[in-house]
Amino acid sequence: MGVTIYGIKNCDTMKKARTWLDGQGIAYDFHDYKAAGIAQETLRLWCAALGWEAVLNRAGTTFRALPDADKAGLDEGRAIALMLAQPSMIKRPLLDRDGAFTAGFKPEVYERIFSAG
Repeated sequence: MGVTIYGIKNCDTMKKARTWLDGQGIAYDFHDYKAAGIAQETLRLWCAALGWEAVLNRAGTTFRALPDADKAGLDEGRAIALMLAQPSMIKRPLLDRDGAFTAGFKPEVYERIFSAG
C-alpha cells in the first residue's frame, strides 16, 4: 500500500498523525506543501474526492486573517486559488492511501482505515 501524508512539518496535528503512523509501523512518504508547494491538479483531485469545503482549512489563522471580501462567496475555483497561493490554508494532514483520501487527523479514523486494509 502506498501512503503519502501531506501537510506542514511543524504543525501540531501533523506531528500527532506522523507519531500515530510511526507507532503503528506504517511506512509513508511525507510531502511538506509549505516547503515543496502543491500542484493545482492535486488540489483539484482532493476537492473532487472530498469536496473543497473539507480541503480548505477555514479554522487556521491564515484563512481567518483574509479580508472578508476574500472569504465571501467562496466556490471551488476561488478556494483552490487561495490554497495554491497560501498552502497553509489546506487542511492538515491530507492522507493519500493509494488514491483514497482522508482530510484531518483523528486516531479512531486512522485506526479504522488502516485496519480495513
